[in-house]
Amino acid sequence: MTSAEIGSAGEKIAALYLEKKGYKILRRNFRVKGGEIDIIAENDEFISFVEVKTRSVDFISDGFEAVTKTKQKLIIKAAAEYFYRCGSDKQPRFDVVSIVLDGKKVVGFNYITDAFDATGTNIIF
Repeated sequence: MTSAEIGSAGEKIAALYLEKKGYKILRRNFRVKGGEIDIIAENDEFISFVEVKTRSVDFISDGFEAVTKTKQKLIIKAAAEYFYRCGSDKQPRFDVVSIVLDGKKVVGFNYITDAFDATGTNIIF
């Protein structure tokens, strides 16, 4: 699979996971100038802005390492634009999921809720 296919597969897996957890998927691949959010989903309490990082089994590092401070700022900026355009009365949350695929088989899945906050100070990984 190409890296684009791997990324797309991971986003589908993450969206299915969220739906099984009772979330409603509001948007996928929400793009603004300078940023993108892979999945925007909500439940009764939160609106979650989800960054999905998918790697093949032979990749050296996990996906969490790719969610740098710079990447977090871009996600936060895109989330602010989403709120401006669409509004929401839910509490925002920034989640990150790391998925490892061996071909089309999921061999690693780690979902971190509230991985960072809008100030970039609450970094779990």
